[in-house]
Amino acid sequence: MNRTLLILLLFFAPAGLTAHQQQRPAQASQKRSSQQQKPSRPKEAPQTASPRKGEGISAFLRRHGREGNAYYQEFLELNKKRLRGKHELQLGVQYVLPPLSMTNGRDTQERSPEERAQGNTTYEALFGKAMATVQVTGKRLQGACFYIVSGHGGPDPGAIGRVGNVELHEDEYAYDVALRLARNLMQEGAHVHIIIRDAKDGIRNDRYLKNSKRETCMNDPIPLNQTARLQQRTTAINQLYRQDKKRYKYCRAIFLHVDSRSRRQQTDVFFYHTQQKEESRRLAVTMKNTFESKYDRHQPNRGFAGTVEGRNLFVLRHIQPTGVFVELGNIQNSFDQRRLVISDNRQALAKWIMEGFIADFKKYK
Repeated sequence: MNRTLLILLLFFAPAGLTAHQQQRPAQASQKRSSQQQKPSRPKEAPQTASPRKGEGISAFLRRHGREGNAYYQEFLELNKKRLRGKHELQLGVQYVLPPLSMTNGRDTQERSPEERAQGNTTYEALFGKAMATVQVTGKRLQGACFYIVSGHGGPDPGAIGRVGNVELHEDEYAYDVALRLARNLMQEGAHVHIIIRDAKDGIRNDRYLKNSKRETCMNDPIPLNQTARLQQRTTAINQLYRQDKKRYKYCRAIFLHVDSRSRRQQTDVFFYHTQQKEESRRLAVTMKNTFESKYDRHQPNRGFAGTVEGRNLFVLRHIQPTGVFVELGNIQNSFDQRRLVISDNRQALAKWIMEGFIADFKKYK
């Protein structure tokens, strides 16, 4: 190399770099450019499926391993042009399923007890902000599983009573007791499914509960037709039970209603069981005995006239787990209305029903 060329190389090279070293960044840049030009892997085609007859969105998603509100909302977004109305599936239509990677979006209702519980607390958004965090203070129902179903809901308010100009709707008061019962059961370590849901209401302490048509059956719209409505909730319970029975030996369902009779007829809480299952009769009797003992303690001179009766009710006949059907009072009678409109009384109803479950669970064990 002659003297002139050497001087030129040293002049134009950065301090501390030889001409050979200067070429390396350029080569690295070319390598990166080559890598960027490589074609990316094609995205996987979205998975699609068609619903079965009578299947709602939640049941459809559950059948394909996608449970919870996050999957539900994503499904609505992906298929808004394929749905009839806003929430109705159509037979023969292929719907896009949300990707299974959404595992962190599951609703607390679909998580296992181990996932839901953190230390001695668990969380349920349906109870409302003030009551959503639940302290697990006991273990009397650890290993038990429950399906809580409040009557009617959505387009069907159930029985309607009146206090002055105010309407009392059966579905609202049954739902509030159902939420309180679910929370009590969770405090004792139970695994609880709330079948009928209202994302807005939560547990309310108001005397007169506002009426709405928001209730769903595990996020699916509730049909107005009675048979379809009852079939929907029994199907939801049975689908959950198929998995729960592998983990829990004690699974029980409860249907909470408010009766409607003449205004003069005061009634106590009464219990129906299916005649096909002895465990259902035993549960109803245990519930009735629990209420009787509570009245003897808190109102010793009152007495308790609640009854137990075998009935051929659709929901008790079609569910696979053992169930009991409870009428909380007569929504037309002014004395029974106090049992419903006073929030402390609704809490007492929930507590005593829980105590009945605890007594039955002890006998089972």
